[in-house]
Amino acid sequence: MDNLIAPMSFSRLQGVNVGNAQDNNAKTGVTVFFFPNASMASAVVLGGGPASREVPLLDPLRNTQPLNALVFSGGSAYGLAASDGVARCLEEHGKGYDTGFGLVPIVCQSCIFDLSYGKGNVRPDREMGYEACLRAIEGNSPLSGNVGAGTGATVGKPGGMALAQKSGIGYAAARLGKLEVGVAVVVNALGDIFQDGEKIAGMTTADRKGFVSAEHALLKNQYSDLIVGNTTIAAVFTNASLGVSDLQKVANIASTGMARCIRPVFTMADGDTVYAVSLSGGVVQSDVNTIGVLASLVMEKAIADAVLSSKITEEEYLANI
Repeated sequence: MDNLIAPMSFSRLQGVNVGNAQDNNAKTGVTVFFFPNASMASAVVLGGGPASREVPLLDPLRNTQPLNALVFSGGSAYGLAASDGVARCLEEHGKGYDTGFGLVPIVCQSCIFDLSYGKGNVRPDREMGYEACLRAIEGNSPLSGNVGAGTGATVGKPGGMALAQKSGIGYAAARLGKLEVGVAVVVNALGDIFQDGEKIAGMTTADRKGFVSAEHALLKNQYSDLIVGNTTIAAVFTNASLGVSDLQKVANIASTGMARCIRPVFTMADGDTVYAVSLSGGVVQSDVNTIGVLASLVMEKAIADAVLSSKITEEEYLANI
């Protein structure tokens, strides 16, 4: 980033707390982004196979309500059960939309497919979701690497898990004047991962001592039945005051950071999704294009953080596939 943009710690963002829970033996987990004051959000779904909860609610054409929490998890569609625990925890703490007949917490969720790593018959459930939410309510732990929803994340999978590598969850944030933007991302991609044009993780050679291009492997073999165990999910958080339509555009522009770092991306074998959240209390006025471009640059940093913070031994990786 150039001199106009000042890096900052994600934990310094006001209006969002992060909590994690995971099963380190089964290699799966949950990350909850809790908003002490409910916050407006939108999203774009760019991959062909998303596993999600309530994302249509964030469409500008819907009666969008502010979010109480955003949930990322492993477990594919099974992992959606985690939000039941999140909603219960939020209700117990007096958080939710008041219907007049009771509180209904507004919770959206996206899941990665991590069933091919660790123990695929163990998935995030309502208890794990409750635990992660409680930790987010009580504190703030935006931890990178093999934690929470990033516990079972992997990348570079056109050749199967034996040629793939470990990834995880990553964070980055930056300030441009008074404007603040943070990104959290779980990198669980079909494709390879690049930092400043250099490949840092992805599909390997058979002896795992070098790299093979995931794009070239896909084109060479013309896979008609790609491995479906993918999905990169990200969220952009900003202190700018934005409506739902503008937030959706920010999410869309931010996704260009994914395209620069993940190759291939947005395939039918991925469920790639990007959220954008205007943190409650944010009063900064800024142009949508400025916010989106800054978010795309921060996205690149967060993707690299997810990979570089998730290094494990070759023996440990191979023992879990």
